Amino acid sequence: MDEALDSAGLALCCAAAIRLGGAVQVLTARSGLIDHSSPIMAGLENIMVSLDGRGFDDDLLGDAFAESWSLDRRYPAGLPGHAFVRGWSILVFGTVALTRPSQQDIVAAQTLDFASEATAAWPSAVRIGPFATLARFEAACRQEAEDRLRENGLPALRQVTEDRSESYRQVAEQLVG
Repeated sequence: MDEALDSAGLALCCAAAIRLGGAVQVLTARSGLIDHSSPIMAGLENIMVSLDGRGFDDDLLGDAFAESWSLDRRYPAGLPGHAFVRGWSILVFGTVALTRPSQQDIVAAQTLDFASEATAAWPSAVRIGPFATLARFEAACRQEAEDRLRENGLPALRQVTEDRSESYRQVAEQLVG
């Protein structure tokens, strides 16, 4: 596989996980589980900065991997957003796995599909510009991320990811009231 393609795929998966993580941070704060989502976000941030050649922090990635494995079980099934948190956990799990060369059977395109599945499970309608569902918003975000990465590189991807993560936070705040 082409190394540049692998880096781009990992960057896009990481951007999706950080984007959706904006909502997860709100949901886990509300449920008292922010201490479990914070290490995941730190691991994702490490992946993003490592794509500039700084190297992965194995401790941060290990913590993110472990927490992503169990967050969906910890998040109460009766709370709004449970299926979304579960889907996000799978997205993170796949994204962290992509950092390991031994994970030949995991590909970025399949991992990105977990973002689509998570947003399809969002329990309510949303109002983000012209988008009435989180799944449609995510599809637009994914295309925008691909375009920005291709046209302007990682700095542009990081900026658009941060901006869209804020939209996800706002949607989650509306859900939990």
